Amino acid sequence: MKLTKRFALLTAAAAFTASTAAVAAPTFINILTGGTSGVYYPMGVALSQVYSNGISGSKTSVQATKASVENLNLLQAGRGELAFALGDSVADAWNGVADAGFKAPLKKLRAIAGTYPNYIQIVASKESGIKTLADLKGKTISVGAPKSGTELNARAIFEAAGLTYDDMGKVEFLPFAESVELVKNRQLDATLQSSGLGMAAIRDLASTMPLNYVEVPADVVAKIGNPAYQAAKMPAGTYDGQETDVPTVAITNILVTHENVSDEVAYQMAKLLFENLNHLKNAHSAAKDIVLENATKNLPIPLHPGAERYYKEIGAL
Repeated sequence: MKLTKRFALLTAAAAFTASTAAVAAPTFINILTGGTSGVYYPMGVALSQVYSNGISGSKTSVQATKASVENLNLLQAGRGELAFALGDSVADAWNGVADAGFKAPLKKLRAIAGTYPNYIQIVASKESGIKTLADLKGKTISVGAPKSGTELNARAIFEAAGLTYDDMGKVEFLPFAESVELVKNRQLDATLQSSGLGMAAIRDLASTMPLNYVEVPADVVAKIGNPAYQAAKMPAGTYDGQETDVPTVAITNILVTHENVSDEVAYQMAKLLFENLNHLKNAHSAAKDIVLENATKNLPIPLHPGAERYYKEIGAL
């Protein structure tokens, strides 16, 4: 009898310990960003601080990556819980476009929110003489890491402008900061970067040497034929020496998660994002373009049910 009672007590204690451990298990949130000199990284750091403070029991981390394409493949593999990605890359991932870096459709992806737009920013050293897209013929340029979101943008824009990489003198496939260093050292004439406005790498370059800001005219944007690409303007004064508005392309960034992230965590991801926009704006000025009205517009993948619950609650969906 005593043994039976003792066994029952031990069983109860073990069950209590197991349940306590389960309750105490941390929620890991790894945020996939981009290069440290871009916009995704500081925004990811700001979000990690928000989630660490706002999601009970969470352990957040921020991972620098090659951005959109790598991020989406990592999410599909369960190696992250949240990622920044360009809207056109998200569409290509969902559809499994091999040329864009997706071997099969990534059907585990779910959206948390549409955020701020990336602007295509093509800058050239003034001494290169590059003023238009046509002037890039025979010149040297970096277009981002191979099959990155930036490089996919470059391909689309050049094709619409009647250009190919073969028209260039040399094409490098390098991240933002490395591209800028080569322009500084006169080893490259130009760099194409897809990012939020006021990015650190171009600010650094503009403070070092005179630049030309190359336009992407509206008629070229129309020829791309992809609704993810919208004609836009880089406002005068975004960078040193940029005295006029520069016509270009804007592509919406999307915060993406995957279906295995719990509804409650996804709900908190969306809720805390919009309740802490001032914190994100302090991290980077690009966050000023994150507005609730655009959070659920033109998303190429389904919303996560948790995020959907938040938008319905506040009447935004």
